[in-house]
Amino acid sequence: MSPHDEQGASYVAAGVNIAAGDRAVELIAPLARRASRPEVRGGIGGFAGLFALGKYENPLLAAGSDGVGTKLAVAQAMDVHDTIGIDLVAMCVDDLVVCGAEPLFLQDYIAIGKVVPEHVAQIVSGIAEGCVQAGCALLGGETAEHPGVMEPGHYDVSATAVGVVEADRVLGPERVRTGDVVIAMASSGLHSNGYSLARHVLLEKAALPLDGHIEELGRTLGEELLEPTRIYARDCLALAAECDVHTFCHVTGGGLAGNLARVIPEGLTAELSRGTWAPPQIFRTIADLGKVSQDEMEKTFNMGVGMVAVVAPQDRDRALAMLTARHIDCWELGTVRSRTEADTEAVLLKGSYQ
Repeated sequence: MSPHDEQGASYVAAGVNIAAGDRAVELIAPLARRASRPEVRGGIGGFAGLFALGKYENPLLAAGSDGVGTKLAVAQAMDVHDTIGIDLVAMCVDDLVVCGAEPLFLQDYIAIGKVVPEHVAQIVSGIAEGCVQAGCALLGGETAEHPGVMEPGHYDVSATAVGVVEADRVLGPERVRTGDVVIAMASSGLHSNGYSLARHVLLEKAALPLDGHIEELGRTLGEELLEPTRIYARDCLALAAECDVHTFCHVTGGGLAGNLARVIPEGLTAELSRGTWAPPQIFRTIADLGKVSQDEMEKTFNMGVGMVAVVAPQDRDRALAMLTARHIDCWELGTVRSRTEADTEAVLLKGSYQ
């Protein structure tokens, strides 16, 4: 065959299909329009997303980036891709509200082995739903096709969320005082942390099938593992607007004590009681099947507490009532007190679970 008869190299031959990418943008556009705010300027397809900040006296911008970890492996194994985006939004926006910032917009990044427009649209539909739940706009993003680096059916997602808070309303450790009440908000399950251990115990060690019904869970294992992360952003902002909230704590990797310690100042200790709640069944199942110690479970998983509010004692009842009215299962976890020489940690978890 002469050189003139050989087919020339092309991007498509190399594994990148620009036409498929363009079709994916067409499918994504209405999803992004659903997840919008009045401050959004322009539309999907430009080189940058535009957002009018609005009127603030002394605004501070807050930004956070995250992904969803190996929960993606479960979604890909089950071929269910329309909820993982909710997890992605939750991991980003609920970090912002810890300091009192209102999430304004989010931009996503999807790296995928092969662009199948409908597949990408499923992923983005979850991201859009998460943005609607959080009250922020989906301002755009990027889908990158990585042939030869990722398998055709594999993908990874990440995002950056941007929020705003007035400088004099920033929440944090400096506001926490002795006597403050620590209030728990229930998680919807594993959320998006600890999946490497959960998958090791449930799928490898116990060899449980994802489509197998688990009696104590009341549904299939896959359905339990793909339960979307609860998004607390709007609830936290509503609480901060009406109650004397000193800080929030988003319980992610590192567990309840590990994350709460980040917002407890030097000289104080948060003393919490395990006896105030019963961890959901999925945590008990993992601990039992994997013979995982309580200490390891508490360092890896949220154990049923997805968000924590530290409030002034006089607003305890009001805060609990507000969260309950917003359909958030909540309870008093403990209180903040002065640290003694006997205290080895900023957060002490005492007693046994219900």
